[in-house]
Amino acid sequence: MLKKILLCLTVAVAMLGATSASAQRTEITASYGAYTQMDATNMHDGWHHVNTAWGALNVGLNFRVTPKIWIGPSYTFSSTTTEGGPKHSNIAYHAVMFNGRYHYYSNSIVKLYAKLGLGVEFSYMQPHDHDNYTKAYCAYQITPIGAQVDLNRTWAMFAEAGFGAQGLFQFGFKLKL
Repeated sequence: MLKKILLCLTVAVAMLGATSASAQRTEITASYGAYTQMDATNMHDGWHHVNTAWGALNVGLNFRVTPKIWIGPSYTFSSTTTEGGPKHSNIAYHAVMFNGRYHYYSNSIVKLYAKLGLGVEFSYMQPHDHDNYTKAYCAYQITPIGAQVDLNRTWAMFAEAGFGAQGLFQFGFKLKL
């Protein structure tokens, strides 16, 4: 009788481990995005001669709520300067958004998805000859096409094309937990 109980427990633990390994429900993302919403729109309080930012660094945490839908928060950082000279100033952009992603196609190699994000962007204005101050703007991300390729069970790489605070084009990695 004890052998049967131990065998049943062993099988149950093995099945639980196999199920949890294949049903990853959380992921951490890190990416670089080029040409952001902050560059394309006036998110610098009307300052003149603002240079184009170097892009954006993005991190996010996503949770799977259904097999095709993921949701979660993200943080984006970018910065720029004004043209040189005696009034050279800095701007730091911080965006916090809530994102939703829908996987609309997948095969054994690639997963295609669309993503929407909405939140707030804080422009930390650092004028040369005045006190620093912060302006808040609406941040968004509209991504009609994103592609993910799994490298192994834990890591994936992705690329996205869209528009918003995270960038016009984005490339990054996902750590699947």
